[in-house]
Amino acid sequence: MTVQGSKHGGKVLVDALEQQGIKRVFSVPGESFLAALDGLYDAGIENIVTRQEGGATMMADAHGKLTGEPGVAFVTRGPGATNASSGVHVAFQDSTPMILFIGQVASDQRDREAFQEVDYRAMFGPLAKWVAEIDRVDRIPEYVARAYRTAMSGRPGPVVLALPEDMLSSPCDAAVAPAATLPSAKAHDDDVDQVLSLMQAAQNPLVLLGGGRWTPEAAQAVGTLAEKLDLPVAATFRCQDYLDNRHPNYVGDVGIGINPQLAERVRNADYIFCLGARLGEMTTSGYTLLSAPTPTQKLVHVHADANELGRVYHPTHAVTADAGVFAAQLAARVADQPAVAPSARVTQARADYEAWQQPVETPGALKMENVIQHLNEVLPDDAILTNGAGNYAAWLHRYYRYRDFGTQLAPTCGSMGYGLPAAVAAKLERPEQEVICLAGDGCFQMTMQEFGVACEQDANLIVLISNNGMYGTIRLHQQKKFPKRPSGTTVFNPNFAQLAQSYGAFGAVAETDAEFRDALAQARAANSPAIIELRIDPKALGPMAQLEELDN
Repeated sequence: MTVQGSKHGGKVLVDALEQQGIKRVFSVPGESFLAALDGLYDAGIENIVTRQEGGATMMADAHGKLTGEPGVAFVTRGPGATNASSGVHVAFQDSTPMILFIGQVASDQRDREAFQEVDYRAMFGPLAKWVAEIDRVDRIPEYVARAYRTAMSGRPGPVVLALPEDMLSSPCDAAVAPAATLPSAKAHDDDVDQVLSLMQAAQNPLVLLGGGRWTPEAAQAVGTLAEKLDLPVAATFRCQDYLDNRHPNYVGDVGIGINPQLAERVRNADYIFCLGARLGEMTTSGYTLLSAPTPTQKLVHVHADANELGRVYHPTHAVTADAGVFAAQLAARVADQPAVAPSARVTQARADYEAWQQPVETPGALKMENVIQHLNEVLPDDAILTNGAGNYAAWLHRYYRYRDFGTQLAPTCGSMGYGLPAAVAAKLERPEQEVICLAGDGCFQMTMQEFGVACEQDANLIVLISNNGMYGTIRLHQQKKFPKRPSGTTVFNPNFAQLAQSYGAFGAVAETDAEFRDALAQARAANSPAIIELRIDPKALGPMAQLEELDN
């Protein structure tokens, strides 16, 4: 329906998004939000049409991670919304700002179980920071401004707004609300002084970095702070790009498959300075590295959301502040101090990290440890690497060295299928940077249809698919708990190289290390999206794990 002489709600909505500075949205079209699509027609907002709603919200999550601004997605009601929930869950557990708009049945049809009707407040309540339905067209600017502010404030996260179809098509002359402003994320000077004193007095400290709302400047500040105060620094799960991994004070990542020496350092530290991380299950090795609710280590916990402080662990000292901003405040206080030579505790921790990075040989002619080592050698510092979930990621996390902030896109919630949509969003946002997606054969097939978006948008990313013909992570768990009884873990795969070629993209198969090196060079020069299928020995399930035997 086109309204003469006035804007319809869809146009009001898009105007409100432009006012907030939104430049790109991700969507799967639906008849429930036709007016919003019409509003996007002549707007200055790029609409990336994806192939499935989970792909749209995962792209929105990756956009939010890269930019620090909410990623925005539009999906239709019912099945569209349920598909989209996968990316919303990623954004919630990863503390990523996102706004999801869902078309809704007309308001005069509510509570009749109309076609594809869902109560989104109930559905998304546990998965989002705020869920609402806009019933009045004149309140659209108000809701959009609040959604933006809510997604960005405190602990960032997703907001879900439902859009009744008749509301979107109604005429309205509502004024656009001004761009949302955020409260100061700084800590009080007394907190800065106290934490700085604790850092200087600690005998065996360890700094943990994680959470949302970090910036390149914050990463630089952490490096400066570590140099001035002789602090070993570790990244939490899938936050390995928060400090240049070549920094002499960087000592590894505290996540799945943690270096045993680093795990002991966490346990034996007198002070843990946690900047931004929630200290969840993956970072704490199932809540064992720190005892809950009262750790044996003294814990200084800095987090932007006061509700996270003391939620699981009772801190010795808690600070409500943006961790990146707080790190910059600390670094500013010691700016005039000279850097100190790393002490034995730091040099030993660094040596243990470097020893842990030495490749452990795995079976087969094409070895994932050699794949990752080659990426280390040939990729530029600002190359962005994405991945989803699976044992293949263990090689990446253990052996790759992240150099620049904003170059690791991976779900801390462990969602399969994330790597490809994230790579598409990354290449669209930063077309001048190389983007490499690592995926397993099972992981890739969760969202492989989004490769079509990359081809349509000339997003020249490269996908490396580790193909071992199985859901390897689950197969490994079966070997441990139910040996010689594999069940439900075999994957029948297409020829992934031919899949890429069917889109007019570059496709290659590698079965040896040499073939991979050649294929990667060709893919980087191809000027098109690319898939390289890595045919891995099925016995190789991780850097330190292999199948004891293959079952017929």
